[in-house]
Amino acid sequence: MTDTDTAEPTAPPTKRQRQATRIAEAASDGIGWLLLKILLLALVDAIAVYAAFVLFSKREWLVLALVVAVTVLVNWIYFARRAVPAKYLAPGVFFLIVFQVFTLLYTGYIGFTNYGTGHNGSKEQAISSLLASAQERVEDSPTYPVTVVEQFGTYGLLVTDPDSGDALLGTSEQPLEEVDAEFEGGQAVSVDGWTTLPLAEVFTLSEELEQLSVPLSDDPNDGSLRAPDGQKGYVYVSTLEYDADADTITNTDTGEVYSDTGHGAFAAEDGTELLPGWQTTVGFDNFIRAVTDSSIRGPLMSVTAWTFVFALVSVATTFFLGLLLALVFNNTRMRFRNGYRIILILPYAFPAFLSALVWAGMMNESFGFINQVIFGGADIPWLTDPTLAKVSVLLVNLWLGFPYMFLVCMGALQGIPEDVNEAAVMDGANPWQVFQRIKLPLLLVTVAPLLISSFAFNFNNFNLIYMLTNGGPRFTDVSIPVGHTDILISMVYKVAFTGQNRDYGLASAFTILIFIVVATISIISFRKTKALEELN
Repeated sequence: MTDTDTAEPTAPPTKRQRQATRIAEAASDGIGWLLLKILLLALVDAIAVYAAFVLFSKREWLVLALVVAVTVLVNWIYFARRAVPAKYLAPGVFFLIVFQVFTLLYTGYIGFTNYGTGHNGSKEQAISSLLASAQERVEDSPTYPVTVVEQFGTYGLLVTDPDSGDALLGTSEQPLEEVDAEFEGGQAVSVDGWTTLPLAEVFTLSEELEQLSVPLSDDPNDGSLRAPDGQKGYVYVSTLEYDADADTITNTDTGEVYSDTGHGAFAAEDGTELLPGWQTTVGFDNFIRAVTDSSIRGPLMSVTAWTFVFALVSVATTFFLGLLLALVFNNTRMRFRNGYRIILILPYAFPAFLSALVWAGMMNESFGFINQVIFGGADIPWLTDPTLAKVSVLLVNLWLGFPYMFLVCMGALQGIPEDVNEAAVMDGANPWQVFQRIKLPLLLVTVAPLLISSFAFNFNNFNLIYMLTNGGPRFTDVSIPVGHTDILISMVYKVAFTGQNRDYGLASAFTILIFIVVATISIISFRKTKALEELN
């Protein structure tokens, strides 16, 4: 018998031995990585603590609970020994939820609200704002000594009651409440948790202090305290009076009564609304308004039709030009073809928005290179005539897009075996038949998904439209600021972020429609392309 046969079997390690092994392995790891992990977690926790204080001061309980829960979860993941996969997955999942899932869900939610100019707060905030906008100083108002304080970017007034001598603290959102403060010369000058601003800094905040109105109590009809100079405060009472039981606002000067319309605003019997209103859910009103309001439906239909034309023509022209050039420069008998290939992909190497700006300058009607040099000083309105502007957009997009299709088609053609071409030639097929019956079907197997993604990209090609024409020339007699070359995504941008009235609810409704259209076309197209896979 050998020594191996006579050796006793090795006993499995005990629990204590396994723990000792893990401790030894952890101790053998670099101390630098451990310090880096602790430093990063400390940074995350510090940001979370700061956010928690801000959210607590603003009483955003739901967001505060989410911040605390996520912070606890992150610390548990990176301090636990068994959550190794989660250590790698957590950052990606976190950013996916924040930048993708949350954005999509929030956009969908906004599409069913009236969120926009004049409707961007709660009902309580709207009532306070309305009453504050109609405030007038009480003639016999006592003078309140005031100290301006600040906490997390929020300004407040530390007030000394002239009758009782008590210290009161309030902000534009929180009414005056009695606090424990330090006094100097009979005036409250500081309070824990708040920073007292020196007079030199207070003098630079005249605009902020003009707008700062601190409610005297929870009842907005009691008025508010204002201190425009940051040193002395006076009582102001509004000419508008809110009746909580009837849910109405009455103008005490005219007697006009404004009632809640149910759509986020107070309105009189003649339809006159008080603004600002408040954000509220309106259901499918934004979608209905998009197809029933003639001032919106007209430009929406035109922009939608042009968006499809722009996307389809852009994909078709760039693909066929790229394919043609790929067929030409795939010929092994052509000399210097590598140099030509480099020249052809140059437009793809430059940032698209810079190229669009250069083209916008060259197409300028008055001093552009094309009019002045190529056409001898002609005044051709490349970007101001509706038809020529659309042609210009398509030409510039062709110049920007064909190098990508050229590279894709070049790679796909080089992947087709030469045996297939030789067999077709031996069977008597001419070059056109070889291309039509063999090369093109095999090419589409590879290129078809890229054509679908190219359609989706051009359907939302905001950079080109914004940089080249800014959507112009603009439509006349419409209620939204859109033009002849606007596509749906640039129309959404203008509805949401330009003009005096910014309608985020309507813009979000348009975004939902765009998503549905692109998703539907993509799903149908991908299903159709499955038939091409049988060619392989």
